[in-house]
Amino acid sequence: MRSPEAELATGHLVAEISRRSRRGGAVLLGAQAVRVVGQMATLVVLARLLPPSAFGLLAMVASVGLVLDLLKELGLSSATIQKNQITHAQVSTLFWINAVAGLSMAAGLALAAPLLASFYGQPELGPVTRWLALSFALSGLTVQHWALLRRQMRFTAIAGLETAADYAGFVAAIGLALAGEGYWALVIQRLVSPAMLLAGSWVVCRWRPAFPAPAQGVRELLRFGASVTGSGLATALARSFDQILIGWLWGPAVLGLYERTSRLLLLPVNTINAPVYAAGMPALSRLADQPERYRAMFRQIVQKLGLLTMPAFAVVAVLADWVVEILFGPAWRAAVPLAAAFSVSATFLPVLLTMGLLYLTQNRTGEMLRATLIDAGLCLLAIVSGLPWGAIGVATSLAIVGLFIRLPIAFWLATRCGPVSAADTWRAIAPPAVAALAAATAAWMTREFIAPEMTVQ
Repeated sequence: MRSPEAELATGHLVAEISRRSRRGGAVLLGAQAVRVVGQMATLVVLARLLPPSAFGLLAMVASVGLVLDLLKELGLSSATIQKNQITHAQVSTLFWINAVAGLSMAAGLALAAPLLASFYGQPELGPVTRWLALSFALSGLTVQHWALLRRQMRFTAIAGLETAADYAGFVAAIGLALAGEGYWALVIQRLVSPAMLLAGSWVVCRWRPAFPAPAQGVRELLRFGASVTGSGLATALARSFDQILIGWLWGPAVLGLYERTSRLLLLPVNTINAPVYAAGMPALSRLADQPERYRAMFRQIVQKLGLLTMPAFAVVAVLADWVVEILFGPAWRAAVPLAAAFSVSATFLPVLLTMGLLYLTQNRTGEMLRATLIDAGLCLLAIVSGLPWGAIGVATSLAIVGLFIRLPIAFWLATRCGPVSAADTWRAIAPPAVAALAAATAAWMTREFIAPEMTVQ
């Protein structure tokens, strides 16, 4: 039987780190493509089976859930992945911290369910919130096993587990929606997937925690995690603030339109960035003391990610009415301007999010916290500025501020130290930006001159 320390070793990965990273990235992106197909299909089917208010109801809890999810993890998965030398005792301590945090978050959310229902004026939110609280208890027991799989660059196992968990949730949600269970279909989907990930990660990762005991070096890991958590909380607040205000001011129907449209367009962003971090973080962490290899790998990550996402979202921004009509149907026509605005945001968000890799892999978490607070402040300013024009104003303001202010500032802050310069980053995204402009122009010409009759009135 292998020792627990053998499950933590990474020395054997360095010699072939570039090949492993490329192969792992390809595996994860392929699996993510399969997941996106399932997610998009489920999203479309559920949008036709359930009213917008059902999605708005779940979004009211999800806004709080984003914050609690970060508090449950405490940034400790990133600490496990980033640290070159880590012991069995240290990881065991982190496991128990995550487990207790997950149970605490679950209990706290369950107790707060009546307050949440009262805040939004939706009595049915109480039982929904209590059931969704279980997901935090489940995922708290998964954090360190998942981090060890990523640390060991076991990307095939990660891809298989994530895909299986997603599709189990999809099947459960669609089945309940067809049975007429309404928003409970969405609740069950959010419980099935973490339960599958918990069971699967414990089967695939053979590491087991020791009994709780003090361990040397944990304080340093907790400091690293605290900075990551602070950055994540600022991001979560910025991501949730718009939905909280829209749900409070205009109710679940308007929030449902906003949340579903946002999810339709930003789901691929989150889905694509997950494998980028999963493959890029362990690889770049091992190359942190080799500036030339580090710089080359990071530029490749940014450029390939941009080429994969920027042209596609530019086309969707131009053809937003076609996309909404085809995927959601006529009942969702009010979401067309939202889809256009979110598509603009989606052109730059994947590249902007990769800046976090520079901070994490160079152990610059204090700088990351400051940069994230600045970015969150800009997001909140954009939300408040757009609020007088309703949900559409918020989405449009976020797109404009993001493209012309957040992106340049993020590049500048992330490259002030380390082997990657701002010029490296701008050169890396130049080809994707040109391709996006060309794709948007071609899409506009198609709708104006080739297929004008397809324009939704």
